[in-house]
Amino acid sequence: MSMPHSDSELYLGLISGTSADGIDVALVRFAADGHCELARGRTYRWETALRARLVALGQGGDATSLDELGMLDVQIAHAFADAARELLEEAGIAPTRVRALGSHGQTVRHRPQAEFPFTWQLGDGNAIAERSGITTVADFRRRDVAAGGHGAPLVPAFHAAMLRSDTEDRAVLNLGGIANFTLLPTVGAVRGFDTGPANALLDAWCERHTGAAFDAGGAFAARGEIDQALLARLLDEPWFALPPPKSSGREQFHLDWLQSRLRGDERAQDVQATLLELSASTIATALRSQQPATKRVLVCGGGVHNPMLLARIAAMLPEALVESTALHGLDPDFVEAMAFAWLARETLAGRPGNLPAVTGARGPRVLGAVYPA
Repeated sequence: MSMPHSDSELYLGLISGTSADGIDVALVRFAADGHCELARGRTYRWETALRARLVALGQGGDATSLDELGMLDVQIAHAFADAARELLEEAGIAPTRVRALGSHGQTVRHRPQAEFPFTWQLGDGNAIAERSGITTVADFRRRDVAAGGHGAPLVPAFHAAMLRSDTEDRAVLNLGGIANFTLLPTVGAVRGFDTGPANALLDAWCERHTGAAFDAGGAFAARGEIDQALLARLLDEPWFALPPPKSSGREQFHLDWLQSRLRGDERAQDVQATLLELSASTIATALRSQQPATKRVLVCGGGVHNPMLLARIAAMLPEALVESTALHGLDPDFVEAMAFAWLARETLAGRPGNLPAVTGARGPRVLGAVYPA
């Protein structure tokens, strides 16, 4: 890693996504003009029992008590702070050299369309700031929800700042637990929305039937055949027909949702192949309906490492070039973590971090709460 330039600022971004497969930490260097580069990135695994609890909560399970939620809030904060400190130690950078830390936290509920809309990410910013020694910006999503938005997705503003082109319509596709698009037209507003499951169901089904946390290289799916009748039942889900803006999570697309649509005699590998086709087809259908002139799809997130999934998406979008964000200077494994470093920078500068056309909020809002070091 090269040392920070004298005219640049260092920020940290941390996120644990819907898959809760680890805490992504990105050390990001920002130039005065806002251009950024990843100085260092690493994923830190959750402690096994804590991860199991987070996955259960994220999939709709209830906390046993207010005491449990309160303690989880601090446990998660400690894990985030420790990950940040460990990365800085590896990089040989003192916490005092980092301007701020942007923490997404861990989503345990996302209900933007409830009677009293809310979204809830655990990971107390007070505890992160105290334990890390770094000014912390956290709780980014709830202000957007308070303004009538979905609180998600928030990363499109970062995509637009870094990846928009004046010569071609582009789309950024994040393949996390849930898939989401950022549409970057040459003319017109940036838009973004979730399309449905990317890896969430693939990972969960693979773990149940093979013990592996994810389907490495798509090998499990490659052993199966697509069950067209099952695919049709899955695609019957009304959520897929909703227009943007829309968002979702593991609390909607989880194994119980899948199980209720199975006959019970399917081969496990055929279900895996069908789930991969579900992800690819809902992604492709969404892009064709919302930005049919897209010339380039820039892919990031864990799914970028699944060649079968990328191949199916590319086959369904023959008019577009499907390629990794790595070819455009953004490490696909750390784009979202980098985005929260960028969002922290926007918050401290008093600039809005949301895009109302993306989230559905009533207007631009400065996001997050600031916890000084």
